[in-house]
Amino acid sequence: MLKELIYTSLGAGLLVKDKVEEELKKLQDEGKIKTDDAHSFLESLKLKGEQEDEKVKERLKSTIKEIVDELGLATKEDLEKLKTELKG
Repeated sequence: MLKELIYTSLGAGLLVKDKVEEELKKLQDEGKIKTDDAHSFLESLKLKGEQEDEKVKERLKSTIKEIVDELGLATKEDLEKLKTELKG
């Protein structure tokens, strides 16, 4: 389910990106916006998207960690510790 959500989000992001680029191209062709301004705008959007992506990843990690803790599931560290204790 999580994988599908991520793929859906990525797909939506790509559609928005394509639509924005298409609209900027129309504005350029109509002379309503300069090419440099369009490129600058796209770079700005790209940077904001990358920053937001990092925020979402951090929130997702935090949420998953909370769920694992609430359910009492063993983590990698827990399993390694147990393995070490059983060997020793």
